Amino acid sequence: MGTFCFCSSMTSNFNVPQVLPPSDPKLVVNGGSTLSGHVTVSGSKNSALPILAATLCCSGSSNLKNVPCLSDTRTMASILESLGAQVMSFGGDIVVNTDGIVSVEPDSSDVGKLRGGFFVIGPLLARFGEASVGLPGGCDIGVRPVDLYIHGLRALGSTVELRDGKVQAHVSNGKGLTGARFRLGYPSVGATETLMMAACMAEGKTVISNAAQEPEIIDLASFLTNCGAVVEGAGTDTLYITGRRKLYGSEYSIMPDRIEVGTYMLAAAITRSCISISPVPHSNLTCLVDKLSGAGCKILQLSDDTLELSAVPRTIGDDLQGFNIKTNPFPGFPTDLQPLTMALLSTCKGVSVIEESVFENRMSHVTELQKFGAKFQVCGSRATVFGTGNASPLCGSQVNATDLRGGMSLVLAGLAAEGITEIRGISHVDRGYESLEMKLQGLGANVIRTTTTFPPGEVWKG
Repeated sequence: MGTFCFCSSMTSNFNVPQVLPPSDPKLVVNGGSTLSGHVTVSGSKNSALPILAATLCCSGSSNLKNVPCLSDTRTMASILESLGAQVMSFGGDIVVNTDGIVSVEPDSSDVGKLRGGFFVIGPLLARFGEASVGLPGGCDIGVRPVDLYIHGLRALGSTVELRDGKVQAHVSNGKGLTGARFRLGYPSVGATETLMMAACMAEGKTVISNAAQEPEIIDLASFLTNCGAVVEGAGTDTLYITGRRKLYGSEYSIMPDRIEVGTYMLAAAITRSCISISPVPHSNLTCLVDKLSGAGCKILQLSDDTLELSAVPRTIGDDLQGFNIKTNPFPGFPTDLQPLTMALLSTCKGVSVIEESVFENRMSHVTELQKFGAKFQVCGSRATVFGTGNASPLCGSQVNATDLRGGMSLVLAGLAAEGITEIRGISHVDRGYESLEMKLQGLGANVIRTTTTFPPGEVWKG
């Protein structure tokens, strides 16, 4: 079995002492600074996880480039290693060789850490005829059941049972999966990705209707196609897949993270700043661009892959105006940006309404944002935001991150707030943002990671 040494510049024979991070780190933000400069976006976490799982479909080695260095990608690599795959890292590249797979049962403790851990059930079942995978974990933002996965795998000719806290599956005919036509009850991204991987090695043709259309689906389909699969229709609501007996590893570069792009656009807006961002998959963010432009932000496409957003009052001529959003599957407003947008809207003029239609529990950040002085009224999955504009800025506070995107909304609020903000539970945010404090510092933010506690009202010079 190979070793996984994430974010090392090169594997070597030297023994380098490891410096362990301090226990219970927090992010401390001295807010009120204007951001400026340029930020480079990392590879997409939401693409990297399924593509790492998809290497299990392939014989030989796959060389994945632009993989973000995150706790979630490290966990996915550990899941692959627990199956017998050899995983090596060289900077932002990860090489996965699956010729040594010895198990179809990944480590349950790792699978329980993230939603994406469950993706391996499709490739394992397709290539090896069986799989035993624990139930997935991840942020506590809703039920997110696996029934869509199970129905799809059964349609492809497998027997699937939930036993002893694991999903146990094997091909019904003793040979392999067979192509089928079926419709997903909901355009789930994870189910679409898992069933696409399984169908790529099923005998015959598969048609999946009401499929998710997210850009990450296109990225996974492109990787599989590089490996010899036949996938058509990615990015539409219907996938047409012709199974292949064998797929082979290939070299592939992960797409830029559109959610990270959106995060830094919102960071510039909430701090009334001007920054540039690249590389930007512009067409993947049309919904957010339209909303921010309508609010008063000036957004320019400086080049094919570089975007500039300005919310500087003297440039836009006024303060930002609030707006309404309703989250929906792509091309609708991304649910992953809903908590961050809520933080921005609390600083805009007027009353805004947010409706969350994807995850029923994605409002836990409201309580923490209220500690900054933000004003909300929440009823179920609908929140009314009473923005005050720059006339009444947010105030620094001590807050707790309980999930990835909600945690990032607290970071944005801290950037805009007067005084010091301490954000505990920053490990949740680390699951989705590479080199967060370094990138923010590069834009001029006063942000540090520490275990030191700052008394309320104390002024810290970053």
